[in-house]
Amino acid sequence: MKTTVIIGGGASGMMAAMTAARESDNHILLLERQARVGRKLLSSGNGRCNLSNLYADRTSYHGADTDFVLPALKRFGVGETLDFFRGLGLITVTEPDGRVYPLSNHANSVVDVLRFGLQRDNIELHTENGAVYSRRNGSRFLVGTTEGGHIHADYVIVACGGAAAPKLGGVMDGYRLLEEMGHSRTKLNPSLVQVKTDPTYPRALKGVKADAVVAVFAGPSILAAKRGEVLFTEYGVSGPAVFDISRAISTGGDGLSVHLDLLADLTEDEVMTFLVRRREIAPHLPANQMLTGALHNRLGQMVCKYGRITSSQRIGQLSNDELRAVAGAAKEFVLEVEGVAGFDSAQVTAGGINTDEFNPDTLESRLIPGLFACGEVLDIDGDCGGFNLQWAWSSGHLAGRLGK
Repeated sequence: MKTTVIIGGGASGMMAAMTAARESDNHILLLERQARVGRKLLSSGNGRCNLSNLYADRTSYHGADTDFVLPALKRFGVGETLDFFRGLGLITVTEPDGRVYPLSNHANSVVDVLRFGLQRDNIELHTENGAVYSRRNGSRFLVGTTEGGHIHADYVIVACGGAAAPKLGGVMDGYRLLEEMGHSRTKLNPSLVQVKTDPTYPRALKGVKADAVVAVFAGPSILAAKRGEVLFTEYGVSGPAVFDISRAISTGGDGLSVHLDLLADLTEDEVMTFLVRRREIAPHLPANQMLTGALHNRLGQMVCKYGRITSSQRIGQLSNDELRAVAGAAKEFVLEVEGVAGFDSAQVTAGGINTDEFNPDTLESRLIPGLFACGEVLDIDGDCGGFNLQWAWSSGHLAGRLGK
């Protein structure tokens, strides 16, 4: 009988445990420092649990070496993941953008079937009991627990997750354990997180949503861009599109700006044509209402203000240059970046344990045979939309194979 200790009862850890348990002569001890496994899953997808995305591929991920994800995704990709959950009794639905959710629209459904899956004779679940250390002890490992116990193991899988969302279980434990065993890590930054900007315009738009192309610039250079929903907040901008470009801000240094194209389906000339026509048919309309019907009323007024149009003016009084300024503002609404909201608000960690220290075909350490790592603890993070959980399932499955 072989003994495998899995440190961390999140998505990747639970998947690793169920995969390793397929070998009947493998005794699995799953350590989770919180009272229940899968706590972070309960908050994913706004409580709906966006558990995968049909379009998951290498381009969905970030890190020093994104090719690192390929073996895991090839061996256990989206199709295998959905088959796995179907086997546990979960019914899923797929939205047009590829996001996969449980039919119930409740994350509890995902966590519940995973807990059922852990109920196997060769899986021993230890909650409220984390790992203090893990080290080689001859040909085996010795794992010390927070309860004061000592476990001898043939294999160790570190699946502790990352530093994001500490209130939901985000920890530094995995980095520390792996660093103590000789591994190294990159700088850690919050990702999939709200962006703080000069609040002058966003504060007045708090609660307003818009479809926009969001781009991050460092001077004249574009660092990232994404189209999707943007939510204006008291301190800046949020929403799915902002989350996806937040990594570039978190890692991009100082002097950044966010540029919003609020009428992405139109060229600036087409916006100009619309405004000229508006001037012709409604010359007595207050000038700051000229975008009403094209944008949310409050947002349209703010764009006019950004273009230096006052509420006392009438559209018929505006010159072509003034209309052009408004068209330009709608196509490029610029906010100066002040930072991101931090790990407390982040959904995922950018950075982690260096992937060149692990074999991508097995996720086994190149430094210590029998040691594996999976999930967010490694220097891999995904875009918003189910990609991070897909990496958790894929990497957890690969690590749980224990090199076989």
